[in-house]
Amino acid sequence: MRIPNLNSLRMFDAAARHLNFRLAAEELHLSQGAVAQQVRRLEADLGVVLFHRQARGLALTDQGRSYHLPVRRALALIDGATRALHPQVLQVTLSVPPSFAAKWLVPRLAEFARQHPDIDLQTVASESIASFRNDGVDIAIRQGCPPFGAGLRVDLLAPLDLCAVCSEGYATESPAVHAAGDLLRHLPVQDGHRHWDRLFHHLPHWPEQRILQFNQTALALEAAANGQGVAIAPRILVETDLASGRLVQLWQLPVQDASGFYVVCPDDAGDKTAQKRLTGWLLAEAGA
Repeated sequence: MRIPNLNSLRMFDAAARHLNFRLAAEELHLSQGAVAQQVRRLEADLGVVLFHRQARGLALTDQGRSYHLPVRRALALIDGATRALHPQVLQVTLSVPPSFAAKWLVPRLAEFARQHPDIDLQTVASESIASFRNDGVDIAIRQGCPPFGAGLRVDLLAPLDLCAVCSEGYATESPAVHAAGDLLRHLPVQDGHRHWDRLFHHLPHWPEQRILQFNQTALALEAAANGQGVAIAPRILVETDLASGRLVQLWQLPVQDASGFYVVCPDDAGDKTAQKRLTGWLLAEAGA
């Protein structure tokens, strides 16, 4: 009896699992004839018949069945040891609104990399996503009010918690705000979410004053921080600037609905390790 080589054992394993030389060949990217020939050579080296050749495929003999189990385990051990030499890098793509990325996510990415060095996180700045499967996105952070669509898992990252903010210098020189109506005496700095319009939707028209318009919240907050007026923004986007004193809060808007920032992903994501770990980290960071 000759000791079989590793290639012949891999071909035997594939044939034993598929019970078909053609399917085994497709898995191994070889020709059907090459697999059949290697299996015959293995049987000759061992001096035993491993398969019954049948019209519609293969059937393991008793000796073939008893031989396959330890061979399969041995190959799995070899594959595992080989993968351990070069640990697999997990990849995950996160879609996030640009202002949320700039004001909240980006300052925290170094900590994510420190905690999860084996995850390759790709970040896409976007306000909307048409399809998780077609856009190549695994997880999205979205501002809005659920539901976001069928077949999605949705976790609340942070409530919207809107507040009116401005620079300290502007606040010192401007009238105090005790109610929503007092904001009308201030210079509005509005972003694409148009929170100013929603707050005063009942007015027939705006008072005659300058309104600064930006399409991104981050830009509106920069204008407010530079003393150009009052911006209305979610607290999670201004908490760092409030803590540093770069912005001050003039007023807290009342909660009106379940709007907030949500982590959204397909509910059939299964046990994808990178997605689960990223979601857990996002929720933990927001909670902290």
